[in-house]
Amino acid sequence: MKNIKTDKVLLITVLSLIIFGIIMIYSASSIWANYKFNDSFHFVKQQSLFAIIGLIIMLIVSKIDYKFYYKKANLILVLCITLLILVLIPGIGSVRNGSRSWFGIGSFGVQPSEAAKLGLIIFTSKYLNNSNKFLKSYKKGVFPILIVVIILFGLIMLQPDMGTGVILFISIIALLFIAGVNMKFFFIMGIIGIIGVIGLVIIAPYRMDRITSFINPWKDPLGTGFQIIQSLYAIGPGGLLGRGYGNSIQKHFYLPEPQTDFIFSIITEEFGIVGAFIVIGLFILLLYRGIKISLNAKDNFSKYLSFGITFQIIFQAVLNLMVVSGMIPVTGVTLPFLSYGGSSLLISMASIGIILNISKNNS
Repeated sequence: MKNIKTDKVLLITVLSLIIFGIIMIYSASSIWANYKFNDSFHFVKQQSLFAIIGLIIMLIVSKIDYKFYYKKANLILVLCITLLILVLIPGIGSVRNGSRSWFGIGSFGVQPSEAAKLGLIIFTSKYLNNSNKFLKSYKKGVFPILIVVIILFGLIMLQPDMGTGVILFISIIALLFIAGVNMKFFFIMGIIGIIGVIGLVIIAPYRMDRITSFINPWKDPLGTGFQIIQSLYAIGPGGLLGRGYGNSIQKHFYLPEPQTDFIFSIITEEFGIVGAFIVIGLFILLLYRGIKISLNAKDNFSKYLSFGITFQIIFQAVLNLMVVSGMIPVTGVTLPFLSYGGSSLLISMASIGIILNISKNNS
């Protein structure tokens, strides 16, 4: 009988990120939560509930044969598109932070774009597995999947949610790259991407404010540059070992809602460079295990699927870290497994469950 083993290193790495995330969410959010809800544990209780549900989902998904997603890929994609359309309808989707990207369920919110990121990875993996011989042809191989990506990207941009849209788009481009698409395609996509960004800025001028605030946040220190400045004020004084757990100054109403997109700033403020390197090291370890599982996979579908999921998580993490350190404009993306947010955590844990199953089936 075949000895099926779980990738314990990957599992422990993910659980370490989640547990540390819960610890840091309490530290980052306690002041704000006590002020807004009269309960300093408000956010950490909700995140802990999501983590428990996510753990159950991850364990269940890790036992489902990954070939199931191959069979249901088309249905999953249709469901994702349907949800992205429904969330745009007033009365069904709710607006939070200026984006109509949520289904409100009591005090909780579900973000269908998070599921769409995973759903598109599953569908693209199946498409590349079936169309491998056509990938040298733009017309037969590349354009069909590109049309699907553009549809989902467009629906997400209507919310609008540029950060999630970029993650979704770049993840598929990465999959096309490892599938062997002609390099000329990527140069063309680069030019189209630049034109697209210019177009998005023209359509919504507030995006230009984000770009200018990134270049010079002090031009509008109380407006568009406020978050970046406060984030740097958190990171800078952290030094080697930080101020100590719970001793962040920026969480005292300086950095807006620090438990979400800018939680890494609080981590660095309280644990310094050492804490930052530990977090980055865990993501590097996750990347290593994910790529190793992809390389060891016995069929193309599982290779593409495990690589796509791994790349998407790591790319989102890199994007978040670049934002909080002032290297790129604010995008509004969370730090996987660490930032407060139920939808992101549940989908990320389900994604890891899929990778764990691929690993077990190829061990």
